[in-house]
Amino acid sequence: MIEIMNDGATPMHLPYKLAGREFKPERTVIKVRGIEIGGDKTVIIAGPCAVESRDQLLQTARSVKKAGAVLLRGGAYKPRTSPYSFHGMEEEALEILAQAREVTGMPFVTEVMDTKNVDLVAQYADILQIGARNMQNFFLLREAAATGKPILLKRGPAATIEEWILAAEHIMAAGNHQVIFCERGIRTFETGTRYTLDLSAVPMLKQLSHLPVIVDPSHGTGKWPLVTPMSKAAIACGADGLMIEVHPCPSKALSDGQQSLTEENFQKLVEEVAAIAQAVKRPLSRVDEHE
Repeated sequence: MIEIMNDGATPMHLPYKLAGREFKPERTVIKVRGIEIGGDKTVIIAGPCAVESRDQLLQTARSVKKAGAVLLRGGAYKPRTSPYSFHGMEEEALEILAQAREVTGMPFVTEVMDTKNVDLVAQYADILQIGARNMQNFFLLREAAATGKPILLKRGPAATIEEWILAAEHIMAAGNHQVIFCERGIRTFETGTRYTLDLSAVPMLKQLSHLPVIVDPSHGTGKWPLVTPMSKAAIACGADGLMIEVHPCPSKALSDGQQSLTEENFQKLVEEVAAIAQAVKRPLSRVDEHE
C-alpha cells in the first residue's frame, strides 16, 4: 500500500522516480495541436469505440465536436475477448481518422496493440493509446515511447495504482515524458457493472504524480445510463478530462454499443459536465479556442 504523509509529502522509498511528485512538484501539461491536457481547463475526448466506416466516423466526429469535444477517439485495432468479434479496420481506419481530423480539425487518439504496428499508428495518430490489456507490455511501452508522441496509458483491469505508475515510469525512462493516465475501471467482485470505476484513483494519482489523469466512464461502467453520472463525479474529484464513447446508433455498433451514448445523450452529458467543471473552476476546453 502506498502511504501519503499528513503534510502531503510522499515517501522517498517509492519505486518510481520520473513519474512522482518528488521529481517534479508542478503538474505536467501536455499540448496536442494547441489543446492542453492537464492544464486549467477540462478536456473531453469522444467518438466511437471502433471505426466502422467513413460515414459513421465523420458523422460522429462532426457531432461530438459540435457538442463540445475537443479530441476524437476511435479504434482502428480492437483487442476483443472473443475471436469472433469485430477486430477493427486497421490501417483503413487510421486513414479515415486522419480524414476526420482534416475535416473537423480535431486531433485523435487511437490504440496501438503490437510493437510491429507502432510506427504505422504513429504516422497517423496524435496520441497513442496503450490499452488496459497491454499496460504491462513493457516492450510495447518502450516502442511507443520512442515515437515521441503523447501516450494515453489505460489502467490494467487488475493493476494496482503503484503498478500503473510504474508502467508510466517505463515510458518516461525511455525518454518520453508525455504520459496521460486513463482510469477505465478495475475488476472486482461486483457484477452489476462491467468493471468498477475507481474514482479514488484520481485524487490518489494527483497526490503521487504530476501527470494528467482522465477518466473513461464508458468502459468503467459498461452501461450507458451510468456514463453521465460518473462523468460528473470524475470531474468533481479532480480529473483533467473524460473519454466518452459515442455512436450514431448504439444498437447497431460493432463494438461496445451497450456503453455508447447517442449523439443526443452526449450533448446532454456535455451540458451537465460543464456545470460541474465550472463549479470546480476548471471550465471545459472549447474547440473554438483552438481554431
